Amino acid sequence: MRVILRQEVEKLGGPGKILDVSDGYARNYLIPRGLAMPATPANLRMLEEEKKRESLRANREKRAAQRLAEKLNGVSVTATVSVGEDDRVFGAVTSQMIAELLQQKGFEIDRRKIMLEEPLKALGIYDVPIKLHPEVEAKIKVWVVRE
Repeated sequence: MRVILRQEVEKLGGPGKILDVSDGYARNYLIPRGLAMPATPANLRMLEEEKKRESLRANREKRAAQRLAEKLNGVSVTATVSVGEDDRVFGAVTSQMIAELLQQKGFEIDRRKIMLEEPLKALGIYDVPIKLHPEVEAKIKVWVVRE
């Protein structure tokens, strides 16, 4: 029996995959649990429509991320930190702090999208990447200066 997988099934594949399985496996396991549906012409058309909708949604998200990246590429933020002797920074500049600085400039960026390898613990100018979409990345300048 030909079925279309609706969810990830171990050793078979992921959603949208069309494959042949035994009739009993399809009728007694896959279909009742909602893991698959029969590969009828109507279901195949529905699958194609879902793929088109998903493609359009993904393109829309990517374009929005690209527009935001264009705005962010020229942005620089300044983090003021207290320092001790020999310009040793007390604490560090974290992705949360950078997200708050960006929010003050009018950009709503989730801190998990800011790709800091480790917190900034020294004075200076840093290029910090922000992953807006799996295919879109922006870079901002972060100035770490003394208070």
